Amino acid sequence: MLLQCKGASVAGRLAPVNLNVNQGQLVHLVGPNGAGKSTLLNVLSGLLPAQGMIKLAGRPLSEIRGAELAQWRAWLPQQQLPPASMPVWHYLRLHLSSIATQADAVLKDVLAQLSLQEKLTCMLTQLSGGEWQRVRLAAVVLQMHPAINPRAKLLILDEPMTALDVAQQRAVDKLLVDLCSAGLTVIASSHDLNHSLRHANAVWLMHEGRVVRQGEASSVLTAAHLAPIYLTVFEQIETAQGPLLFIP
Repeated sequence: MLLQCKGASVAGRLAPVNLNVNQGQLVHLVGPNGAGKSTLLNVLSGLLPAQGMIKLAGRPLSEIRGAELAQWRAWLPQQQLPPASMPVWHYLRLHLSSIATQADAVLKDVLAQLSLQEKLTCMLTQLSGGEWQRVRLAAVVLQMHPAINPRAKLLILDEPMTALDVAQQRAVDKLLVDLCSAGLTVIASSHDLNHSLRHANAVWLMHEGRVVRQGEASSVLTAAHLAPIYLTVFEQIETAQGPLLFIP
């Protein structure tokens, strides 16, 4: 078990939650705005103190700090301003734990997958919203890439698909699947229920600061479970690619 939570809570923001995450899983966190998704992700990243017990790879999360924690997990916040007026290549280099030849190969591969090769000399402050989002994603992926960081365990992403077009979202999906196949665990929040149905190994459904359901995507994201939370009627159909949700 990579990540364990027992009674993890934040007064007024997050009700006690019990969660278990295995190595290599891709978990999606879904729920309406204000459900508490960002709060839970902040708690799991170790950035927001919480009551209860949280263990990462068998160790209390509260005991893993600073540089060591940065080797174990990477965190993509929902919103983030460029830290300074620096070129893209400099920002990405700051997230590399190694400067070996292997790191250069991984860097080139990630840049290619996210279509960032032509942006290396651009200043962060000159990027569009979608470009900055892809640069931020590249940075945390490089920080946790198993090929260059043998201690990498967990990648936490708060709405990683924001500002990305459909082709870029597909590229991110492939990249995350490859990372999970290499042993990394990914926990990401999402507002696209059908995307979670297609891609997540497990789903946590949140409502009013509580994780109200958790399990396989197809068992959690059903019309009956979602209607009272989103206060709207859902219908579900079966397709060759699996279930599909829509609002009639």
